[in-house]
Order: sequence, then structure tokens, then C-alpha cells
Amino acid sequence: MRNLKIVKVMSELGAGTRGASLGYDALYIASHHAGSRLMVDTPTEEVETVNDNLFEENDTPNAIRVEGIAQMYSRIADSVKHTLLNGDFPIVIAGDHSNAGGTIAGIKDAYPDKRLGVIWIDAHADMHSPYSTPSGNVHGMPLATALGENNEDRKINEIVGKTKENWDKMKGDSPRVAYEDLVLIGVRDTEEPEDYLIAKHNVKSIKVEDLRLRGERAIADETLDYLDDCDIIYISFDVDSMDSAISVGTGTPVINGFSESETEKLLVYLTESPKICCFEMVEINPLLDDKCNKMAETAFFMLDKVAKTLQKK
Repeated sequence: MRNLKIVKVMSELGAGTRGASLGYDALYIASHHAGSRLMVDTPTEEVETVNDNLFEENDTPNAIRVEGIAQMYSRIADSVKHTLLNGDFPIVIAGDHSNAGGTIAGIKDAYPDKRLGVIWIDAHADMHSPYSTPSGNVHGMPLATALGENNEDRKINEIVGKTKENWDKMKGDSPRVAYEDLVLIGVRDTEEPEDYLIAKHNVKSIKVEDLRLRGERAIADETLDYLDDCDIIYISFDVDSMDSAISVGTGTPVINGFSESETEKLLVYLTESPKICCFEMVEINPLLDDKCNKMAETAFFMLDKVAKTLQKK
């Protein structure tokens, strides 16, 4: 049985809209309404944020608030590293998806000699860099930091000074994840620079229609088989991987996503693997939820299923 620990990271510096910092509280309320003690009884560590940076003028337009996000990378990495080395399983509940780069850094800090696989369940590839981004929102860049990728072949921005310094810091000295150890699931809203990288490196990408045609168990088995040479595997779950009719309370909902049932089964089958070392859930934004707290209630249902599956191992 795994000892679970919740790592609470309510940073929303990387998002283009406000409110993801309230995601944990929305989940907590959902757990209470569900009559669950999961979030009460599970040990929790809160990573201090620098969300006050949101009120400061931004001077890095190609990586908005990158200095604060680099600070968060370091803090998140330290928390995840110590959680793992203490023998606990980190369930990271984060604000926007930029935080995932810090989580991956922490896993590699804990296990520098282990080959890390990444399962990225998301509507978006999040493989932009300051060189290629049209928006400057860093929640579209965490996989690029993990892959050590600038994508200067698709450069539209000149990157110097504070932006380059902090971006290089976030990438680290070497890639933390290899392209061949990455699986994208549910990605359906990408831009040309990301498509270029996916094609160039032949990144494995499993579409919503693939899962619908073949079933959740087959997709989970295929994903885990593909990553069989990895020593450990991290799952990043963005709630916008679900259909926009469900994921109303998130910053960038996308049509034609997974149903609740499909998502639940996929997450459970994946987390049955003993190689899973960390699970992260991101981008719950109750300020955008026009169905009261429906997004968080749906997300908590997934979280509860994942936690119960992990505790069986």
C-alpha cells in the first residue's frame, strides 16, 4: 500500500486567465459534498506561491512572469523530491499547467539515474517555448522545459536578458525527459510549432477517437507497453482533456474530448502500474465554472478513484 501525500501548488502565474489558484479549494469543497475524507486524512504540503507577482507589471512578454515561474519550479521541485525520497507518493494538485515542469524537475532530482516516462493527458501539447509562443503564456511551455527544447527552427521571438536567463534555468542542464519516453493522450488543439516537434521526433500521440474505438484498457496497456523501458512514469492530467461540455471550469476548454467515464477508466488503468511514481492534476478554475462547482466535483471523482487505485498497490 502506497503512502499518499498531497502536494498543493496553487500558482497561476502561467495562465492567461485568473482563478486556477482556487482549484484546490474547489476540490476540497467537492470532496466534502461527496462525503469523502481523502483530502482531510491525506498528509498535505503546501508549496508557497508568488501569486502577488500577478499585480506587478510584466516585462517579459514572450514568457509572462517567467521570473516568478522559475522560482516556483525550484520550490515545487524541492517539495516533490523530498516527498519521493521520504517514500511517499506525491499527488500534486496544481493551479495552471506551467507547474508541471517543476514537478518533473523534482522527480528527476530525486531519481537522477532513472529513465523517466511521461504520460501527458491534455487537450494541448504544451510544447511551446519563448522562442515560438504567440501568446507568452507559460502554461503552454512545461513540456518544452522537460524536453530541453527551444524549437528555434520555428522561432518568431528574439529571446534575451531576463527571459533567456530564467528559461534556461527552468530547462536545467540537460533534458529531463526524452521524446521517445513521452506519450500524449487526448491532445487535439495544437499550433504549427508544436506539430513540427511532434512530427520531427515522432512523438506518440493517442487521439480521443483512438480510445473510443479501442477502449480504455487497450489504450492504457499500449501506453504502458510503449514506456516499458522507463524505470518510472509520471502522469500529468489536465482537466481540459475532457470534453468542453464537462470541463467548463477551466481556462482553455476544447470540444471533442473524453467523457467522464472514459477519463475515469483510463486513469484507473494507468495508475494500476507499479511504475507510476507521481500523479498531477491541473487547471481547475471555479471562477469560470457556470455550473456551480461541477468541474471540481468531476475532477474529485477522478482523484478519488486514482487515490483508491494507488492505495491498493
